[in-house]
Amino acid sequence: KDSILQSMMEGLDQARQKILEANAVDMQNADRAGLSTTLQDRLFLSDARIDGMIQEIEDVITLPDPVGETLSAQRLDNGLELKKVCVPIGVIAMIYEARPNVTSDASVLCIKAGNAVILRGGKESINSNRAIAEVLASAGEAKGLPHGAIQLIQSTDRAIVKQLAQCSEYVDLIIPRGGEGLINAVTEMARVPVIKHYKGLCHIFVDCNVDIRSALEICENAKCQRPGVCNAMETLLVHSDIAEEFLPLLCERLATAGVEIRGDRKVLEAYSSAKLANEQDWHTEYLDLILSIKVVDGVFEAIRHINQYGSHHSDAILSEDKESQELFVQQVDSAAVYINASTRFTDGAQFGLGSEIGISTDKLHARGPMGLQELTTYKWIGLGSGQIRS
Repeated sequence: KDSILQSMMEGLDQARQKILEANAVDMQNADRAGLSTTLQDRLFLSDARIDGMIQEIEDVITLPDPVGETLSAQRLDNGLELKKVCVPIGVIAMIYEARPNVTSDASVLCIKAGNAVILRGGKESINSNRAIAEVLASAGEAKGLPHGAIQLIQSTDRAIVKQLAQCSEYVDLIIPRGGEGLINAVTEMARVPVIKHYKGLCHIFVDCNVDIRSALEICENAKCQRPGVCNAMETLLVHSDIAEEFLPLLCERLATAGVEIRGDRKVLEAYSSAKLANEQDWHTEYLDLILSIKVVDGVFEAIRHINQYGSHHSDAILSEDKESQELFVQQVDSAAVYINASTRFTDGAQFGLGSEIGISTDKLHARGPMGLQELTTYKWIGLGSGQIRS
């Protein structure tokens, strides 16, 4: 497997001009279609981003192969030896939008975990996806990858998605990655098991016992470092005891970075340039330089708000109070919960997984960044010596 991945890595490097030319066509089409700046950023490839794809393959190569790993073992009273062993899931269909790097990430992770992959990217990235998939499949097959182990659906017809989602005889798992509309549509029509990567409506709660300087830096990073990604902060909750001091400092800092502030009336009292937030704002993943802010009376109100409006993705508390930290970690129902850190760390590479195929907001069978281990299942193997059940 690692030899196959090495060949893929070299293939990407050698074909970068072909990939960049294909991406340039997609970018031109996106501009004509009026795609948002955020979507165009997701779509865009550069030498640096291809370098990132290559680096992620190299990282995956260094990881241990999970297939065949013994997860547990026991010997029964009758002498039967039982082992729980990690095995591939089988055929995984990946349905995604905009990001052509997903073509590489999904292929590499699936192959390392022993799976075949069917890729169905969005129409906005079809040329980039074709170029990347062709390179990966050709380079992999040169080192023994079975023909068809990486397949890209060439048609951008939406009817294809429904057909794929109902191929329960041939497909073992579907992972949709994209907007909430895409994920809902796939889930509703699927006959194949689905692991969902719902929207990243991420929160940060700034407690009253907090290092103000650190909180300002963390909040700016979480909102501004890359606003169009699923682990960026979308809603900020601020303890009422420090709102008057903290909000003007933060809002002025964010406004300088181009962030539009939408807040409740208490926010407007502290920062008059904010726009009044409405109920829909608390439900919205902006994926843009827009932030909704609410003043809350403490950690319990913050937890209630997050569990009501959040997407179970990534949420953080900024606090020096141990009790508040523990309550937040225990009671916030999200895949990743942080103490005094940015939500931007919810990422397969950052977690040491090499890469990720998505970030699951489900609870079964995977949660959070999905790396190699999450792309496997297990089987029971019983080694007997003639045992029969009485």
